[in-house]
Amino acid sequence: MSDVNSPERAGGWTRFVTARPRLALFAALVVTALAVFAGSGVADRMGSGGWEAPDAESTYTTRVLEREFPASQPNLLLLVDSGPVSVDDPAVAAEAQRLAQRLSAEPGVAGVGSYWSTKSPALRSTDGHEAVVAARIEGDEKRAGEILDRIAPAYRGTHGPVDVSIGGRVAVQYEMQSIIEEDLLRAELIALPVTLVLLIMVFGSAVAALLPLAVGIVAILGTNAVLRGITEFTDVSVFALNLTTALGLGLAIDYALFIVRRFREELSAGTDTRTAIGATLRTAGRTVLFSALTVAVSLAAMLVFPQYFLRSFAYAGIAVVLLAAAAALVLLPAALMLLGPRVNALDLRRLFRRRKGDVVGAGPVDGSPGKGWARLSLLVMRRAPVFAVITTVGLVLLGLPFLGVRFGTADDRQLPPTAESRVVQEHLREGFPGSPGGGIEVLAEGPAGAADHARFRELIAALPGVERVDGPVSGEDAAYFDVLPEGEPLGQGAQDLVHDLRAVPAPFDTSVTGTAAVLVDSKEAIADRLPWAVGIIVVVTLMLVFLLTGSVLIPLQAVVLNALSLTAMFGAVVWVFQDGNLSGLLSFTSTGDIETTLPVLMFCVAFGLSMDYGVFLISRIKEEYDRTGDHDHAVTFGLSRTGGLITAAAVILAVVMVAIGASRVTNTKMLGLGIALAVLMDAMVVRSLLVPAAMKLMGRATWWAPRPLRVLHQRFGLSESGRARPAGGQGAEEEAPGADGMRRDKITAGA
Repeated sequence: MSDVNSPERAGGWTRFVTARPRLALFAALVVTALAVFAGSGVADRMGSGGWEAPDAESTYTTRVLEREFPASQPNLLLLVDSGPVSVDDPAVAAEAQRLAQRLSAEPGVAGVGSYWSTKSPALRSTDGHEAVVAARIEGDEKRAGEILDRIAPAYRGTHGPVDVSIGGRVAVQYEMQSIIEEDLLRAELIALPVTLVLLIMVFGSAVAALLPLAVGIVAILGTNAVLRGITEFTDVSVFALNLTTALGLGLAIDYALFIVRRFREELSAGTDTRTAIGATLRTAGRTVLFSALTVAVSLAAMLVFPQYFLRSFAYAGIAVVLLAAAAALVLLPAALMLLGPRVNALDLRRLFRRRKGDVVGAGPVDGSPGKGWARLSLLVMRRAPVFAVITTVGLVLLGLPFLGVRFGTADDRQLPPTAESRVVQEHLREGFPGSPGGGIEVLAEGPAGAADHARFRELIAALPGVERVDGPVSGEDAAYFDVLPEGEPLGQGAQDLVHDLRAVPAPFDTSVTGTAAVLVDSKEAIADRLPWAVGIIVVVTLMLVFLLTGSVLIPLQAVVLNALSLTAMFGAVVWVFQDGNLSGLLSFTSTGDIETTLPVLMFCVAFGLSMDYGVFLISRIKEEYDRTGDHDHAVTFGLSRTGGLITAAAVILAVVMVAIGASRVTNTKMLGLGIALAVLMDAMVVRSLLVPAAMKLMGRATWWAPRPLRVLHQRFGLSESGRARPAGGQGAEEEAPGADGMRRDKITAGA
């Protein structure tokens, strides 16, 4: 009987990717060059907001106020500092009024007002040495940023007796976008060389180490081009670029590690290059495909949320995952076809190595499994109940701080303390009465007389938690009231007041907006869609893992253990970023809450990455169990072959995420450091300890499935061996004899 890995029996995909490898690589080079051109300037087309639900009452109200009462929604603030004299000094007042007049004449600027024109006490500092000129820059975030960039130099700095600083929402967003771009470039400059060094340590060969970086760069550049195209149709958050870089490098390294490791393993068994590529694609290639699908599904779940901040990460994540998988399954085999055994060339570790070996911590290429990981697996399975209980309890305890989470909304305190727009907002918070910007606006639409508005104002003023009511400011068919809540602008009292205001009876249509109202609506939108997102992730994950394994229990185990692996991340997010622990060390300012969308984003990304590692481990265990029918041996074999690989990949991905987490923007810092922790906990605790303990406790029942599902898996399922196997391990005797069977016996000897 012919060898099952022979070229004659190679699959169509193997023939496709190995037939003309030079042409494939040249085409990839051309496509990548086009992606560089298509994706250039993508950050300039992105926004830095997106936390609001577009269909919420607060969003509607804000749009009406922006259109009908521009002065009610200022997004540009000029902080005028009069120095030692009062802002009421005639010279100061004259200069400030000249600035306001110039500002009102600027194209794209509307609703200019100031302390000197309104005498509003909210626009004058309590010490009398600072006051505000407020205006609204019209247009979307991109246009507003362009206008700000054009006019800011003419107003910033010294003007006669006053000094002017620029703040407001549009300035915060513009500065945040600029800082993110700078930090992302710095993260890439740090992550790429460090990743290359780690890959050389992992592979030994400099040639092999460059392959994952090439796959990652192709994925990142391709995703930038995709995002550039998406910005033509919808809003995309600039924060998504951080995820593009992190996942592009991280997943490319994961997939390339898995494929190159298997290819080298096949070569070491004596097969030729084309046969080794065929075997690699039928085994590791299938695993990469399944892994990419599970990660993409986890990220796609964010599309159910209305906020474009979350949807942006779905766009970027899906694109980068699929492109990384495509590059790993097309470009990598083509490169390996050209390199062949030279993939092991330029071994830079031989000067520091006393004996021959291969991947640090991932087992040698001569086919023998990693002995350290095998011993760990045997130890864990001998004490399975102890390890299962200790690790589970430990992970749950690490997650307990999340029970005290308080949700808020992002503000200027995400920026570093020296950022100009943050300095302005800090002056307003600390030195001005009534927390400017923390008010709640109530819009009244429809015909109404002055008496109706007066009665409505009295009802508002009588509500608990109201400090002051200003207005109404009337227009043609609408009016608005500005309500100042007692206490914190985003505290629970302010949020309760939003609900109370919406319940006040009136003879006209009313709606509410303001920072507290936006927070209330955002929380409700997420709570409404969260069950759908979790349901999509869980159901599709169960289906994909079932198709890979044919087991009912393994998919359930994968979902539960993945969720456990995230507990440390969520606990750390609250303990560090909400409660402020380590804020000095990590250089951020705690606001006492967590931005509402961040936990959702971190859950989807970290769950997908956990499934990535879970699929790598389970698929290798499944392959060996199909071959031998020995459950304990299969678990030991799988961990010995993938434990070091998963750990190395997790460490490298964590390095990339930490580089992202070095950002000066707090939300980006939280995202990078939180996911780095989740990845390390998953690889070093869940995959190394909890999975083998759980599989030992379940025993052969791990592979059980009812007969109808076994039939379904035999027909539609896939496995690392290249075809579906019945659940329960039957069919191991069907392994084709011949050279391949002899080779696999050699590989698993001593396992």
